[in-house]
Amino acid sequence: MTPEPHPFSKFIAILGRGKSLSRSLTIEEAEEAFSMLLAGEALPEQVGALLMLLRVKEEAPEEIAGFVRAVRATFDLPANAPAVDLDWSSYAGKRRQLSWYLLSALLLARNGVRVFMHGTEGHTAGRLYTRDVLDALGLPVASGFDEAAAALSTANFAYMPLESLSPKLKELIELRPVFGLRSPVHTLARMLNPFAARATIQGIFHPGYMDIHQGAAALLGEARMAVFRGEGGEVERRPNKPCEVWSVTGGERSVDIWPPLIPEPVQPTDTEMNLDRLTALWRGEIGDDYAEAAVTGTTAIALRLLGRADDPGAAQAAAEAMWRDRDRAHFPAVA
Repeated sequence: MTPEPHPFSKFIAILGRGKSLSRSLTIEEAEEAFSMLLAGEALPEQVGALLMLLRVKEEAPEEIAGFVRAVRATFDLPANAPAVDLDWSSYAGKRRQLSWYLLSALLLARNGVRVFMHGTEGHTAGRLYTRDVLDALGLPVASGFDEAAAALSTANFAYMPLESLSPKLKELIELRPVFGLRSPVHTLARMLNPFAARATIQGIFHPGYMDIHQGAAALLGEARMAVFRGEGGEVERRPNKPCEVWSVTGGERSVDIWPPLIPEPVQPTDTEMNLDRLTALWRGEIGDDYAEAAVTGTTAIALRLLGRADDPGAAQAAAEAMWRDRDRAHFPAVA
């Protein structure tokens, strides 16, 4: 007697029928598939097959949008959750430069922008992750939505790790050493925007994924989204390079090229990665042209995304003014 096909097998079949018969999942199929996966209704073999077939094919915007919708349906936000201005994803980690982007996020928070940051750590050896930096600076890490909402209300900034957002996604993202490859989870996690912030900002390493992020954001109805190739794959401007920013604003897609901020063509490498330099830079105890340009350049992209500047030049000027006027005495406190 021939056994009945497993209910999840239809999604594997759609993706794996070969060059002429395979196709991408529709947004509805992707949402159904990932909902089943999150509910534990797919076998481990099927999960691996799905993720790697997508990796070989390269995920489509419809697939990422469907996956994101499935994960968002699992979130249980507190009734008093504050309105968030900027959703900031942090999933790559750093190995050549310190996490200057964190100073950008805190600078924005100090200037009235409510920033929710989420990310993960440990999936790739030899990298410095956001949680490591927050721990070193004595900044809190939210263990759930209630803690995150409270931090956002009092300090305009909160960081929540992926295992608190979605334990299943954390489990899936940690399969990277098993597969030897990143999976679509690295893409969809960046787009979760659990607090439905009015703007989302994402950094990636592989520029070929920018159209996927932009397309998925448009399908999800994101009002404002920006994605660019960040230093190490984080949301951090490489100030010595032109920066191509792909955006969605009010349903319209655009691509802008931001010019370099400093004249050094070679990307510098920090061999020490001394976290004390983050605090020292904020307090004005050290000077570092690259680091300051990374901080203000990243802040400028966020300001333009939020509609606080009309063009890159105005955004950069506003970011530099914020940096000059920062409260140097009270870092790392964000309240």
